[in-house]
Amino acid sequence: MAARGPWMNQSLPPGERAELLVRRMTLDEKISQVHMVDTKEHPREVAGVPRLGIPPFKITNGPLGAGPGDTKPALPATALPAALALAASWNTNLAREFGEIAGKEVADHGDDLIEGPALNITRVPQNGRNFEYFGEDPFLSGQMGVAEVEAIQQQGVIAEIKHFDANSQETDRKGINEIIDERTLREIYLPAFETVVKEADPGAVMAAYPSVNGEFCCRNTHLLKDILRGDWGFKGFVQSDYTATTNAVQCALAGLDLAMKPDHYSGELKTAIIDGKVPKAGLDAMVERRFTQMFKFGMFDHTRTPQLIPAKEDGAVARSIAEQCAVLLKNNGDTLPLDTNTIHSIAIIGPYANVASTGGGGSSAVKPLYTVTPLDGIKHRLGTNVVVTFNNGTNVAAAAAMAKSADVALVIVGNKDSEGHDRPNLLLPYKQDALISAVAAANPKTIVVLKTGGPVLMPWLDQVPAILEAWYPGEEDGNVVAALLFGDVNPSGKLPMTFPKTESQVPASSPEQYPGVNGTAIYSERMLVGYRWYDARNVEPLFPFGFGLSYSTFALTNLGVTPFSAEGNVVVSLDVTNTGSRAGAEVVQVYVAAPPDAGEPPKQLKGFSKVELKPGETGHVTVTLDRRAFSIWSLKAGQWVLAPGVHQILVGTSSRDLPLHSTVTIPNE
Repeated sequence: MAARGPWMNQSLPPGERAELLVRRMTLDEKISQVHMVDTKEHPREVAGVPRLGIPPFKITNGPLGAGPGDTKPALPATALPAALALAASWNTNLAREFGEIAGKEVADHGDDLIEGPALNITRVPQNGRNFEYFGEDPFLSGQMGVAEVEAIQQQGVIAEIKHFDANSQETDRKGINEIIDERTLREIYLPAFETVVKEADPGAVMAAYPSVNGEFCCRNTHLLKDILRGDWGFKGFVQSDYTATTNAVQCALAGLDLAMKPDHYSGELKTAIIDGKVPKAGLDAMVERRFTQMFKFGMFDHTRTPQLIPAKEDGAVARSIAEQCAVLLKNNGDTLPLDTNTIHSIAIIGPYANVASTGGGGSSAVKPLYTVTPLDGIKHRLGTNVVVTFNNGTNVAAAAAMAKSADVALVIVGNKDSEGHDRPNLLLPYKQDALISAVAAANPKTIVVLKTGGPVLMPWLDQVPAILEAWYPGEEDGNVVAALLFGDVNPSGKLPMTFPKTESQVPASSPEQYPGVNGTAIYSERMLVGYRWYDARNVEPLFPFGFGLSYSTFALTNLGVTPFSAEGNVVVSLDVTNTGSRAGAEVVQVYVAAPPDAGEPPKQLKGFSKVELKPGETGHVTVTLDRRAFSIWSLKAGQWVLAPGVHQILVGTSSRDLPLHSTVTIPNE
């Protein structure tokens, strides 16, 4: 029978099987495979072809866990911490755990592909989707992305990295034209994608909505053909963002294989094939690229049977991850952790105290299997020995009065960033800044817990002794916050993005840069994104990239740096000692400052390692820097080239705390 054709021979390579299958398909069948059905009964699904044994291909949302895939009612899953929170862990092992849960639960739902991880670089802190990304640094983003993609795909699910490329704002995202010079593209906005493509072999890439240098990403030949498939050798398929396919001929010729909506890739593409505007071989390649991945992941050979998600077990992993993502921003006088032996009453205040922050809004939203609010998590942790009172902060005077009579006031505030729009400003919404100030005036032992999707301004910074940035911790929110506040877990997160003091301090501060004028945003800050800008302008941010405190203290000593080897590597080694009284973890960060004539930012992250240590314990850390750490994009050569000369090696625990220095000399090639 046809469905048992030669393409079902599992001993053949996936690409050969795909080619054999496409040869047997009619034109209409091929057209049906390059766009989704997108109906109420079959949301985010490419139709199957029973005649040939082609199964339906089911796509679901990411990147914060197994999304609902537009099913009604939405399928629940484990609400993992936001991707930005994951990046704050600076721990690729956690990214693997994250990917394992996300991939496994996508398979449990019976889906084939998860739209994630998202690898866009945080250019502006106002971006409504920053919580979906890994922050402002390409190296950190790439390393976290590699680990997550590998883990997802080990579950038999295709990972789709997105949004390719420079999806840097939600304001006018479907029409904005971003003017980005080639060197900035290559050194800032492309490297995370490049690293993941080359090291993790993702099955799919999602092309973004915006235009880059005058051409929409979904029909941008330079991005899709020259760079993605040409320079990087990408072998998977390219899918559009949801309604981003604007012209069937241009998209198909540029290398877009799968349209999310059928609008242009159904009748319009068929007509173009018949008229010869798109070669038949081009259509065949579009279908073959996705089928190759489906054969590779066993989707033709094994029927995916939906399974129940082990809520308790997966929730425990989500909690463990989130506990290692929170960043302790301030802790004057060792206010934290709280000692339940000396506290008799706690006032819990704020609009985010009685709701679990499971993520932001938009397509990434996961319907959680369960939630734990901060109020419930703290009450459960304390038992009956401490009196807990609650006020949601709507009545500021009442909240302040309640705080005044308590030993400790916890103000739990935040925001809910969302796809589709950017923040109007960087202040906390709903007058929460005034709430914090009023409570702090009433009780000097006021602790602020932030649940945000990115940086916020802190006009009350000097009024409170302790601040914990918990991000969007996921469904285990309350248990996570309680464990951190009461010292069951020692905070070890580091900021994956800079927190500015003022909105005018950020790199893209003019209307021409952001949100753009007359539909055009000019990336005139070029490579000076995030901490690179603050360093180059010698500006002190509110909190620098890589910053994070601990309940313990650490000392870095004995830096060693090997010469540049014939293989193109430099090995950085040092000792890290826990000089405090609690077990904890420190993140060793290695930055490289290129020679001045290289035209690079003052310094750039090129390596990191997180080490867990008991009190008094010393760990030996090695970080290997490869050839790329000392290279720049040459416009003249059209490739990466070594920057000869003396490079500084700067090692420490944040981008502004780098006590260990050395140098390495890179020879002329």
